[in-house]
Amino acid sequence: MKLTRVPAPDRNADLGTYDAVLCLLRDAPQAAALARLPYAASLKQLLSRTAARPGEAVSVHLPNKSQTLAVVAVAKKAASVFEQHLLAGRAVREIVKSKPRRVLVWGSPSEGALLALLSQSFELPRFQSAKDSAAKPRVLARIDVVDDGSADLRQLGIEARAQNLARWLTALPPNKLDTAGYRRSIAQLARRHGLRFRWHDEAKLRRLGAGAFLAVAAGNSRRDAAGIAQLSYRPRGRASARPALALVGKGILFDTGGTNLKPHRSMLDMHIDMAGSAVALATLVALAEARAPVAIDAWLAITENRIGPTAYIPQQIVTAANGTTIQVIHTDAEGRMALADTLAIASRSGAPVLIDFATLTGAAVHALTERMSALLCNDAALSQQLLTAGTESGERLVAFPMDEDFDSDLESKVADIMQCTVEGKGDHMLAARFLQRFVPQGRAWAHIDLAAAQRSGGLGLVASDITGFGVRLTLRWFAARYPRRRAQ
Repeated sequence: MKLTRVPAPDRNADLGTYDAVLCLLRDAPQAAALARLPYAASLKQLLSRTAARPGEAVSVHLPNKSQTLAVVAVAKKAASVFEQHLLAGRAVREIVKSKPRRVLVWGSPSEGALLALLSQSFELPRFQSAKDSAAKPRVLARIDVVDDGSADLRQLGIEARAQNLARWLTALPPNKLDTAGYRRSIAQLARRHGLRFRWHDEAKLRRLGAGAFLAVAAGNSRRDAAGIAQLSYRPRGRASARPALALVGKGILFDTGGTNLKPHRSMLDMHIDMAGSAVALATLVALAEARAPVAIDAWLAITENRIGPTAYIPQQIVTAANGTTIQVIHTDAEGRMALADTLAIASRSGAPVLIDFATLTGAAVHALTERMSALLCNDAALSQQLLTAGTESGERLVAFPMDEDFDSDLESKVADIMQCTVEGKGDHMLAARFLQRFVPQGRAWAHIDLAAAQRSGGLGLVASDITGFGVRLTLRWFAARYPRRRAQ
């Protein structure tokens, strides 16, 4: 898709070359701003007739040969980025319904409108037969932008592609994205973006002592159905550089709950339990595409959590890669088991900052709904940076406590630590305290529990249930933490 900044069209010009025009206004409608647009009188009449209020979007077909659809959206005074994105998402839904090929975006800031268009024009996987499927929609081929020039169009394109990649992978059915398929996809992405890719299979993980991960993988019917993917990005000319950042993602391709089997409704959408790995992978791809100035690794814990005669069971004692012994309490707390070893192994690279992404606990969803995600962090500065990035990107985080006294709830009489508690109170916080055991002291580490990975009806500028939450906030945080001058 072509994304191009163009001069403002003359107010006497015909907009018939566009299928749709999106006009975003700050605060109340401004007559002076509208007067600069072609068909200004029609647009002003529309706003007057519908009494458009801040936070709403209204539409009209312009009186030209193309019957160009014009959508005008009015932002609330001092609207937050999320509120701006929510409004842009509503406006773009109207535009996408008309299946446009060419759209003009007019107004500042343009970021929300562009990201919404790039998201909602991206079609998630569909598998209808040719006979039963609807007619193939027209593809949005070009977006022209009239704004104040503050938006970085190239970076917005990178962010949108990365978020769409995370959404695509997460939406794939479990028989389409099995371990073999995921591994092939990762290898293709690595080749395309110049990343080094290594696959740590069960034999390698056994040598590394990854007993927690292998316990989860034990229920798989095939021994090649699990592994940890390691991807490495290095700036040009710095092939041997130590990573400044390690991204870690939970990649449970399907979660039955294991021996502690989930009920039907809880299990139905468990193909999305790999969303954390998709976010980590897509973020690394975006950073490689943007030629990030520092070295970065990504570690993806990929397996399924199956029920069967070889599946792990409660009260087992397993030993993780850092030597910690774990008493298994509940087999549906498999994500923290897989992440424990992945964090321990990723830490051996020496990265001073680690961020993990996981659809880890129902407790985070119960605490926040699916509108935002939970942040648990051992470093105050890193926590504040991520909270700020969440606000600025419209992907909101809420910080939860993880004080040391929580550890008393995880004390075990027979091992170093219990995997979880029986009751499940505050499980998102206890899960973070559990995971911290596998991060060496002195490393800044953040855990993002992706409560907002899936939300019925979409979230903000994303219209699909699968949101790709986490990619844009991490890219925003990275840009602030590692500015381009570090490349010198």
